[in-house]
Amino acid sequence: MPEIVPFKGIVYGPGVVGDADRLICPPYDAIPPLVQRGLYEASPYNAVRMELPMEDDPYAAAAQRLREWLASGVLQQDGEPAIYPCTQTFVDEKGHELTRSGFFAALRLYDFDEQQVLPHEKTLSGPKADRLSMFRKTGANLSSIFGLYADASRSADTAVREFCEANEPVVDAVFQGVRNRLWRITDSALVGKIQAVLAGQNVYIADGHHRYETGVAYRNERAAANPGHTGTEPYNYILAYLSNIHDEGLLILPIHRLVRGLGSFDPEAFVAKLDRHFTVWELPGHKAMDDFLGSCPSSVAYGIVLPGITLGITLDCKPEEALSTPVPEALRTLSVVLLHDLVFGQILGITAEATAKESNITYLKNSQEVFDAVASGEAHFGVVLKPTRVEQVVSVAGSGEVMPQKSTWFYPKIMTGMVFRSLEGDA
Repeated sequence: MPEIVPFKGIVYGPGVVGDADRLICPPYDAIPPLVQRGLYEASPYNAVRMELPMEDDPYAAAAQRLREWLASGVLQQDGEPAIYPCTQTFVDEKGHELTRSGFFAALRLYDFDEQQVLPHEKTLSGPKADRLSMFRKTGANLSSIFGLYADASRSADTAVREFCEANEPVVDAVFQGVRNRLWRITDSALVGKIQAVLAGQNVYIADGHHRYETGVAYRNERAAANPGHTGTEPYNYILAYLSNIHDEGLLILPIHRLVRGLGSFDPEAFVAKLDRHFTVWELPGHKAMDDFLGSCPSSVAYGIVLPGITLGITLDCKPEEALSTPVPEALRTLSVVLLHDLVFGQILGITAEATAKESNITYLKNSQEVFDAVASGEAHFGVVLKPTRVEQVVSVAGSGEVMPQKSTWFYPKIMTGMVFRSLEGDA
């Protein structure tokens, strides 16, 4: 694993942390305007006021708040470097209670070609420019990346769990039904044990690709401007939440697609074209589609939602026989790759450029919203996908390839406001 080190976290002070339910927020890219306004109203100290300010100059506003809140005691920086275990307890779509475990640490930044930290999704230039401005103005990591490691022995997880069971959390906050708890480990022997167990592991980025690449750009910028650069400065690291791929609470949900704006669209002709490549079943509705996708052994299976009709489809041939161009082995079994190439590209003529701009395709995380959008006429049709498996994420990242955008949704999001990290103080 790349180098991880403890850091002096910035946390909410004792005068406000008791109201933590109203202080935390999702990361910037998961906050729609309505939620943003609600978070502003929740508390004058909600983390959204730094993570995604509503002011005309959001970067200056975030930097000013960080300074003011530190000066007033709303925020305080810990006196000792620590690793911060964090659990998230939630109920999945089937009603099962799950707890995902992990910890916050400062993760050394590496270029991707160093094969230490590995991405699995493509990134866009706009979000990286936005976050770079935030890094520059605030001098802080406000929200973390989410990384995965593969430790089958789970010995580090066990040590962290035993610590948490024996100690009260320093933050305990519920947001949208998810309970988020944070602890602080300062014991150097325990920190060293965690570092030793994870040494030699890769980190696979689950979420936060834009933030990670921004961290690398910021490091390079700061290093170039620092004649005394040593490689140990705080800007050489980034705030990371790390979790084991073997954790029982690790959940990946699918991101579904809506197709719209094609000009002329003939549903019957579209289904006829699907029938040339897929076995097509007509299903009696939403529940039947969920049952179909849940029980279908094929990884290349989809639910197709058209006005007045619901279909389940599975690919008839091998994926490599249906793709327009050869793709690396790690990508062939990904249903999202074949969907974008065969259905969107070959059958519908949607270009990769149009997909990147979201000209004809939009994304939804709730399958009921797909049905609602199609019924309202908002879209020509919707595609409900099966979730990507974690081993597929690791395989793609390990091969050096990347998935199409919006391929995975790791649930729940890592919350902003549990702990912040300075890029100016101790790493």
